[in-house]
Formats: sequence, structure tokens, C-alpha cells
Amino acid sequence: MYDVVRRIPAGSVATYGQVAALAGAPRSARFVGFALHANPEPGVIPCHRVVFRDGSLAPGFAFGGPERQRALLEEEGVRFKPGSGEPAGADGWRVDLDACQWRA
Repeated sequence: MYDVVRRIPAGSVATYGQVAALAGAPRSARFVGFALHANPEPGVIPCHRVVFRDGSLAPGFAFGGPERQRALLEEEGVRFKPGSGEPAGADGWRVDLDACQWRA
């Protein structure tokens, strides 16, 4: 599963379910989340590039919260849907999956 996440290119994101399916464990999106929370190689395994199926950010992003996850993604050129910019579910905090989802 970590190998799949390592392959997500900068400027792209994948969903938890997408990572699970590519790792050969469909229906294991929750497991992917638990595994990424315990990322053994932060900075090497780009867990910030994994988002929920609606493009929203992980509220418990293990390495600094959703604000840090968004900053890391924006530094890579990931686009967010226009919105109010409010955290926790507002459209401004959802990745534009049409433009940025990894097509593995």
C-alpha cells in the first residue's frame, strides 16, 4: 500500500479507496487511512496526496492537520474547488478531483 502512495505524482491526489483498490484490497479504504496515520517514512511516503472520495482533506492529517495538508498540496499545484475557504467540509477545502485526481 505504501508503494502505491509513493507512486502518486506531485500535483496529483488519490482517494483512500483508490489506493486500497490499487493495492489489491478493495473495500479497505479505512485500513489505508490507519496505515497512513502511522506513516513510517514521512516526507518519503507522500500521504498528504491522499484525500477522501469527495476530495475533502483528512481532519486528522497526522503531520499537522488539514491546514498543513492543504499547504503541501497547494505547493505542488493541486487545485481546490472555489468556495468560502472555510475548513472542515466547505467546498474551498475540497480538491478539484476532476483536475487533479491521479489516473493510475
